[in-house]
Amino acid sequence: MSFVATTPKPANETTIDNDGFWPAVSPSDARAAMRLDDGTVTAVRLRQALITAMLEVGRDLVDWTEARLAEGHKTLDDVPSRTVIDGKSMLLHSYLQAVYCYAKASLIERMPDYDVSAAGQRKQEALADAPADLRRDALWAISLIKGRARTTVELI
Repeated sequence: MSFVATTPKPANETTIDNDGFWPAVSPSDARAAMRLDDGTVTAVRLRQALITAMLEVGRDLVDWTEARLAEGHKTLDDVPSRTVIDGKSMLLHSYLQAVYCYAKASLIERMPDYDVSAAGQRKQEALADAPADLRRDALWAISLIKGRARTTVELI
């Protein structure tokens, strides 16, 4: 049996403002969605991972964003979406999915488990593919925003 003391998650994490077109991101919402609410990830580390992810997703969608701005849409909320789920557009859900996935992939890569017992090593081996899976999910969310089919191709 092992015991790892963690600090409680921060109570008030301020929202991260975006570039004006894309929505602000709430670290508290990200924490809950990514299951990071055990206090292991500090507020500063999470904020940095989210900012980096927001920049990465923004870069991946720069052409799409410029096309929407040229159409006269000032924000993502202005862009029509045929699908609305839980009161939010498919575009917003997909954007947040991409940001959260990129952020969590980054966090997993930089925070290996401190437990070096056999159980800890098995856990780390199980997480080895997680960053790649999260990046794949982020790219699929970006493809959904762009209206492109998602395809995985491997060379034999």
